[in-house]
Amino acid sequence: MDDLYRHRQMIQGHPEIAARAFKTYMDMLDSRPDDTARIERLLRFVGRIIDGDTVSNVLVLGCGPRPQVFRILASRGLQVVGVDPVPSFVEEARRYIGDKGTVLVGAAESIPLPDCSQDLVVFESVLEHVDSVSRSLREIERVLRPGGVLYLTTTNKLRFSPLGHNGEYNVRYFNWLPRAVKESFVFMHLHYAPRLANYAMRPAVHWLSYGELCAVVREAGFARFYTMLDLVRPDDGVMQTTRLRRLGRRILPHVQRNAWLRSLALSQWGSSMFMHKRNESGD
Repeated sequence: MDDLYRHRQMIQGHPEIAARAFKTYMDMLDSRPDDTARIERLLRFVGRIIDGDTVSNVLVLGCGPRPQVFRILASRGLQVVGVDPVPSFVEEARRYIGDKGTVLVGAAESIPLPDCSQDLVVFESVLEHVDSVSRSLREIERVLRPGGVLYLTTTNKLRFSPLGHNGEYNVRYFNWLPRAVKESFVFMHLHYAPRLANYAMRPAVHWLSYGELCAVVREAGFARFYTMLDLVRPDDGVMQTTRLRRLGRRILPHVQRNAWLRSLALSQWGSSMFMHKRNESGD
């Protein structure tokens, strides 16, 4: 077996990661469908938590090089700012959005925005990749105004796929593996087999259940948490067919209002959450 590090330091990682990370990520983005309907639903759900008319300033944290979410929000008349830690992603994002808003270099642990300046923070599929979960959430709480909302999606430690798909690693049932085994696969990805996590420079390292996610965001200062399950209604567009809407009318209220059924459902679908920062009155 060839020694990759005979003439280089291990801190440089596998030589293919840096060369292929950007192209692999861009190819993935190019294959994504239009996100307009999903973002409109997201804004509608925010309006079921707080007065939607109070939302004007939005931060897309970890926006990436092709921030479709940014473009859609800006087209709705919102003042949007994007933040990403990768300078090449920021440059590409600025080209993508043109004069529709601002994109800054910054990390989730150190957001280059003033205190209490944002009404809504969109933080999708990033928390699993950050250096520190607690510092990132405290920073988001800092830049949100009292009464503002964080929308967060992340990996689900308990999500079960019959085929073992986990959305991050080409290792079946990765999310169910013990922590030490996960860390060993992260090491293998960075140093010997970068295809394991699709050449990601920052592979996913944090895996949380719904209950664990509630605990860390409460520690960061958020007061109340709502999932898609709590906010969806049988007549929403997500219930695509008449048959599903009829089923939803019968079953959905029971799941939403029964602690045991709700917790069972959220063991699989609890990784997308809306989190409310306390108002100045303490509510």
